[in-house]
Amino acid sequence: MTKRPGATGAAHADDSASGTASSTAPGSALRQGSHPPPEELTDLRLLKALAQPRRQQMLQHLTLHGPATSSTLARALGLNTGATSYHLRELARYGFVEETSGSGHGRERWWRAVPGDRRFPPRSRQSPATRRVMDELNHLSYAADLDLFEQLQREADAGLGEWADAFPYSRGTIRLTLPELREFFEEYIALLNRYKRPAADTPAGARTVLTRLLAFPAPTAQPAPAAPASPSQNRKETELS
Repeated sequence: MTKRPGATGAAHADDSASGTASSTAPGSALRQGSHPPPEELTDLRLLKALAQPRRQQMLQHLTLHGPATSSTLARALGLNTGATSYHLRELARYGFVEETSGSGHGRERWWRAVPGDRRFPPRSRQSPATRRVMDELNHLSYAADLDLFEQLQREADAGLGEWADAFPYSRGTIRLTLPELREFFEEYIALLNRYKRPAADTPAGARTVLTRLLAFPAPTAQPAPAAPASPSQNRKETELS
């Protein structure tokens, strides 16, 4: 899920229920402006449904591993199928997942994450109740991202091959106005969309790459605390008579 400057919340930049935009072939469709416009999520009920920890885990699993049944999710996450079925229905109710064709075994219901450019309202337009929910979403999202990153680092020397070098990393500082920061963000989303494509158009050897953008204004500099006075400065001097 993308978020524009001023918003807070999960920011999973992948083709998922919390993703940026529906899949397009690199370049052509995007340049023609055919990708769906952003959708701002303002319904507090929807945000509360999304902020449920188990549902965040399920969305992450569907994002990383593709369509699954409630039984698959239950085994992967250590839940019972009743719980996963309930959470899937709630996520579907708000458009984050949908039923899809699966393996065709029996009456199994398969679910996939629904792609879309979903964004949160800027913090200045969030009610106190919305801010509390968004803070929880932030906490869940950042913790999940860190856990995924640390997991891959632990596995970097265990069979990743050339992908062990797949850790591009950048820390930078730029001076921007708020409108420029918004423009910077939209250009970042456009760059992601350039590389989105259907599975059928994905070349051999490709794998899912998680991208995250975190940009925030530097804290306002605080005046340095005054140095404590020395004892001689504190002592009252008396004049000699």
